[in-house]
Amino acid sequence: MRVLVTGVAGQLGHDVMNELNRRGHDGIGTDLAAEYAGVQDGSAVTEMKYLSLDITDADAVNRAICDTHPDAVIHCAAWTAVDLAEDEDKRDAVYAVNVAGTQNIASAVKNIDAKMLYLSTDYVFDGQGDQPWDPDYSGYKPLNVYGQTKLEGEKAVSATLEKYFIVRIAWVFGRSGKNFIRTMLTVGKNHDELRIVNDQIGTPTYTYDLASLLVDMIESEKYGYYHATNAELPSDCGSNDRDGTRTGYISWFDFSKEIFRQAAAMGHPEYDEEHLKLVPVTTAEYGLSKAKRPFNSRLDKSKLAREGFRMLPDWKDALARYLKEIGL
Repeated sequence: MRVLVTGVAGQLGHDVMNELNRRGHDGIGTDLAAEYAGVQDGSAVTEMKYLSLDITDADAVNRAICDTHPDAVIHCAAWTAVDLAEDEDKRDAVYAVNVAGTQNIASAVKNIDAKMLYLSTDYVFDGQGDQPWDPDYSGYKPLNVYGQTKLEGEKAVSATLEKYFIVRIAWVFGRSGKNFIRTMLTVGKNHDELRIVNDQIGTPTYTYDLASLLVDMIESEKYGYYHATNAELPSDCGSNDRDGTRTGYISWFDFSKEIFRQAAAMGHPEYDEEHLKLVPVTTAEYGLSKAKRPFNSRLDKSKLAREGFRMLPDWKDALARYLKEIGL
């Protein structure tokens, strides 16, 4: 297959391109920069075909997709700075990227009758309750500008195309770019106490694992809405459901605790409990975000299994592999 991937300088686009290469597909990466500007790790993406593309320019998008004529487009590019999106002077830019840019791609994909896979987020829901969100549930109530624009991007795709996948993800981490794990490792090295939110519940998504699933999807014709994060196997740091049973869904506090536990076990004593104290706090007590954040980011991934797709591995396993990948 020939596959065009947007946002290849980011965490997910980087891994999708490498997965396409591993399977022998013809991957074409796009991003704003004149040349590939993601992590220079010597992996295949750094040498694969690349186009500079502004997805907010409809004519440029049409030309790029018409000229390359891909069998599928995996749309990873997005405005993801959630708090900045709340600023009045940023909102036009957020809408231009997440809504108009997505519409531009969907329209161009329709013209060549290709497939499209759009990455979305649990932020399209209101983040309330304690039950996992079903991928086909349509009671959307975004809490913030980012969530609203990603929802409008979803609607642009579903209204324009028939051959589409909409895949919602959460708590993403990967090799290329910033993420929660890198932030925790940095601040944990320089502090002896950290306050971490304990009332936002979900599961992480490792882009390396997700990329494999996304390529599985575009190799199929099992179109529709899906949720994909790493597995939430029952564990000691899982959160409590209403009936008191332990589940593998976790809080940011739980995630941080496991990050530092694994880092200490890998020979970094600065992260152990003697050197670093973690203090669980509520979202209200933490109080730094401009954008409202969902308390419930649990995503129901059972549809993946029903449709014959492989579930992503346990998040603890994903974390261990990632820490080795970044050379901790």
